[in-house]
Amino acid sequence: MSYVNPSEFAVKMVDAGEAKVFLSTRDTIIRAYMAGAILALAAAFAVTVTVRTGEPLLGALLFPVGFCLLYLMGFDLLTGVFTLVPLALLDKRRGVTVKSMLRNWSWVFLGNFLGAITVAVMMAVIVTYGFSVDPDEVGRQLGEIGHSRTVGYAEHGAAGMLTLFIRGVLCNWMVSTGVVGAMMSTSLPGKVIAMWMPIMLFFYMGFEHSIVNMFLFPSGLMLGGDFSIGDYLVWNEVPTVIGNLVGGLTFVGLTIYVTHARTGADRRPVSHDETTEVDVAAPAEVEAVKTV
Repeated sequence: MSYVNPSEFAVKMVDAGEAKVFLSTRDTIIRAYMAGAILALAAAFAVTVTVRTGEPLLGALLFPVGFCLLYLMGFDLLTGVFTLVPLALLDKRRGVTVKSMLRNWSWVFLGNFLGAITVAVMMAVIVTYGFSVDPDEVGRQLGEIGHSRTVGYAEHGAAGMLTLFIRGVLCNWMVSTGVVGAMMSTSLPGKVIAMWMPIMLFFYMGFEHSIVNMFLFPSGLMLGGDFSIGDYLVWNEVPTVIGNLVGGLTFVGLTIYVTHARTGADRRPVSHDETTEVDVAAPAEVEAVKTV
């Protein structure tokens, strides 16, 4: 499958983060909009499959089709830039600053939200025949998801908030692994397989993805879900965004960067004979060997 080793795709991660920082505002918003819309369509597809078959695993198995398509087309999710862009800052790439990083995150957030809300409106129209009838079974399920994953957390207070945050962390641990998965191969099948597995895992486990939720919860509100915009923001979106940032950056971006792009000193011992031979030939090389 034309595998790319970790030391190589670690550099690709930093390069990708740098490129996203310098992308024009227009292109950033367009790419983010399309990413949010495609992921929302995939979520709608997965919910529809689950409702009609009664098998959540089947919905989770098929959901990654949207993620794979949007990344193969070069579109951007907030969860991905949370992981990649800080690496360019950490690597001290020229022109990459905290301000430029926050600018990128802000435009991607906006684009993702606009794309997701567009699909939410479209799906609400479909499942209600233009709001002329009550929601169908899929629409009712969308409303119930919004209720259970906002008010459901709120009922547990601080413990519910902690659970929500951890689900956000675990989500982007897996989603960002999928983002990096696309860099692990130079072949199309290899990229798809590497992306598919962690995305299927996060969706089936019910982890919280800030962009998927930008579709699910506005859809639920339009379809009669028993929760408010405040419930959505406080008891889902904001903690999920923070959890996604922590999960992707900590467990994927930084770990790969530190151990593959900035590998620690090699601990292999240098034999006496090797040291003597190098010392006679070129004393400066001895220091290089010791440093390694």
